[in-house]
Formats: sequence, structure tokens, C-alpha cells
Amino acid sequence: MSSASHPGPILGVSTLVQREDAVLLVRRAKAPYRGVWAFPGGKVEFGESLKAAAKREVLEEAGLEVDIGEQIDRAEILQRHETADVAAHHYVLIVFAARYTGGEPKAGDDAGEARWFRAAELQSVETTPDTGRILARLGFG
Repeated sequence: MSSASHPGPILGVSTLVQREDAVLLVRRAKAPYRGVWAFPGGKVEFGESLKAAAKREVLEEAGLEVDIGEQIDRAEILQRHETADVAAHHYVLIVFAARYTGGEPKAGDDAGEARWFRAAELQSVETTPDTGRILARLGFG
């Protein structure tokens, strides 16, 4: 098969932002996982470092300034078309932790909504599988 028919996965970043006892989530406005809550994130642009991409995506999607810390996890989104064994979406995400430094959540770019959630509130929120897995691993779920 030619590389044109299989361009390969898209590299992206995702960021867990904490402020005191709350975590920032955005409601996705586009596929994959449209309408579901997740960490802010998106594609890494050519020539951009992973940490710079993570900082940019948090600002674009949620309007917050953050200091990007270390990589805490990774995720892969591989969704297939219902009628064929062909990928509809394939993303490989590097997940970072970040320290909140300023701003108030305001949805932008690919986010329909952005807000802080305390651990107790997360029980009633639909999150992406990897967001839920990471939150549970870190004691938020």
C-alpha cells in the first residue's frame, strides 16, 4: 500500500492542569470524542517541541497560562470506520502535567466548554477513555 493511503498516526499532546484540588477539562467540540470531556490538547505543529505544543494547546483551548512539567502518560486514539477496517482517527498523544499560572477557563479553538472539576464532580462526567484512566490512576476518579 502506498503511504498516501496510510499517512500514519498524528502526533499530539494532552495536558493535565491542576489548580489546588481541581483539574481542568474541556468538552471536545470536534471528533474524535465530540461532546466528551478531556484534557486540553491537540496536534504538534512541524518544528514545535512537545512542551511548546502542550502550552499552546492549553492556551488555545482553555485560555489558561501554564508551566508544562514532565510527561506523565501517553495515549493512543485509534478509531475505525464502522463500515470498513480503515482508521477514521489515529492519534498518538504524549500527556504532560502542568502547573496553572494564570487566567480563567474560557473555551476556544476545538473546545466547546472549559472548566475546573473537583474529584467528586468527575463521577458524573463522561470523559474519554484515556482521560478517565489517567484521572483514576492519579487518584481523581
